[in-house]
Amino acid sequence: MDALTLLLLSVSLAMDAFAVSVCGGMRLPEKRKFVGGLQYGAWFGIFQALMPFIGFHLGLYFAAIANAYSHWIILVILGWIGIGMIREASESPEEKPVTGWLTMLGLAIATSIDALGVGVGFAFQDVRIGPAVLEIGTITFCISFLGCVFGAYIGMMGKEKAEKIGGLVLIGIGLKTVLNHYHLL
Repeated sequence: MDALTLLLLSVSLAMDAFAVSVCGGMRLPEKRKFVGGLQYGAWFGIFQALMPFIGFHLGLYFAAIANAYSHWIILVILGWIGIGMIREASESPEEKPVTGWLTMLGLAIATSIDALGVGVGFAFQDVRIGPAVLEIGTITFCISFLGCVFGAYIGMMGKEKAEKIGGLVLIGIGLKTVLNHYHLL
């Protein structure tokens, strides 16, 4: 795989993580935007690198199982987190943590399941997995960090409304995943 193809693949894999990071950043107080950016970047970057590595090593059999149910897993995780964001929209910023580890784990898995399939594809191509996952993880870290910081700035404009919109966006991403799976979009 040539360098440009890997770069474009890395950026495209990071787009879900970017969207979720923007939503997460919208719920953060301004003073926590950089810590939140580091948190989102680290979780998403690590999982976005880990999933292709796992997919590469587990091969085609696991991909068939994961692809059969991944759209529902993504919908449930993002829907649950999105509803929680909408419900928490009226809390004051001081009451909110940056984001809990369990929520971050769910988001990281939901945004990186597609990378698992990419890793399986890598197993059948001439791809050096080490450098590839390092690039995917690094690009996802940077994009997620910037998304969270950007989201924090958006959230300053109207915290409660921005958080509700963020929750709806997460639910929408989950629904889009299911609709795409059944070729309805």
